[in-house]
Amino acid sequence: MSTDTVKNPETNPEKHPGELIRLEQVTKRFGDNTVLDHLDFSVQAGKHVTLIGPSGSGKTTILRLLMTLTKPDEGTITVDGQQLFPAPEKQVREIRKKIGMVFQQFNLFPNMTVLKNITEAPVTVLGMSKDEAEERARDLLDLVGLADKCDARPTQLSGGQQQRVAIARALAMRPQVLLLDEVTSALDPELVAGVLDVLRDIARSTDITMLCVTHEMNFARDISDQVLMFDSGRVIESGPPEQMFSEPEQDRTREFLSAVL
Repeated sequence: MSTDTVKNPETNPEKHPGELIRLEQVTKRFGDNTVLDHLDFSVQAGKHVTLIGPSGSGKTTILRLLMTLTKPDEGTITVDGQQLFPAPEKQVREIRKKIGMVFQQFNLFPNMTVLKNITEAPVTVLGMSKDEAEERARDLLDLVGLADKCDARPTQLSGGQQQRVAIARALAMRPQVLLLDEVTSALDPELVAGVLDVLRDIARSTDITMLCVTHEMNFARDISDQVLMFDSGRVIESGPPEQMFSEPEQDRTREFLSAVL
């Protein structure tokens, strides 16, 4: 990549009003496999954007890049007007505080109570007092319908309950952005509806920006402001859910939706 396309990571990039996330010419390869191919897309603050498409099309890789779990091979990533990549490590750590993620697997600490799972990061990362962190954790457990599970261990909970704890844990960090990566894929079918209802409530009652990867198309239709169709590491079509699910323009989008709806 030519040097004139690399921004100085010590300075803030050009700001775009209302925009919270921007990926410019982002490429990610794993060996000979190009997972993201010079990808450009952005997310407006407060919006709920859902990424759909076949497995292997690059959707989860975008979330992992935003969480800095992996790095792009080319391109720039900006969050809230600050460059996430490339950027000094101190700047990356500060930006990461603005981003929460709920994974496919719940990743709870089995040796900690539910309450401790939720309060650990706010206390150690944000410097929140224990009392404030516990008060917020109890409010969030009430929000996700688990107010009576503060002292339980993760192994005492169902998969759906563990995922709701994971959602509460992500929200405890007061993120500007919530990333959702196939959050119901590891759940038994009868547990899926409860978790999706919690996320619908969060989408309707907060101003958190949400970037969601899911195969739950009815959920995507309900909560999304914008739906992006991915194929081979690129966005091939985007639009509001009513257009994308009722009258998609691209044959590939129609083919995918006919297989999953």
